[in-house]
Amino acid sequence: MFERLVKISNSEFTEVVCLDEPGVGMACHEYLVRKLNLDEKPSMPFVRISFQNGPIQETGVNGCQQEDLLAIVIDRLRSFQSGPFDCRENDLALAKCEEALFWLNRRTADRQSRGVEGLSIN
Repeated sequence: MFERLVKISNSEFTEVVCLDEPGVGMACHEYLVRKLNLDEKPSMPFVRISFQNGPIQETGVNGCQQEDLLAIVIDRLRSFQSGPFDCRENDLALAKCEEALFWLNRRTADRQSRGVEGLSIN
């Protein structure tokens, strides 16, 4: 089974593992988030994330979108900011996640206006 450690974050407690090779658009589709194991025993994953694989109009809905994960993070950060753990860093992270979601939604709206959303053409 293919596994590639995704070394983007510097977490001391979890690791992200990619489970597949890049597809047609050069993106991977299957990931695990699991407890970081220092004793080399396999650890149970906390979550497996399956992204959409192929254009929806061609393959149907078969996975989540980046926008779905951003919505989860935005919801959590908004919750922290409304409670006792509000801080400048959370506020800045929230703003950047909201900005990322804005640009992804704008890309989708542009593709819809051109009639190419859900198709494997640019």
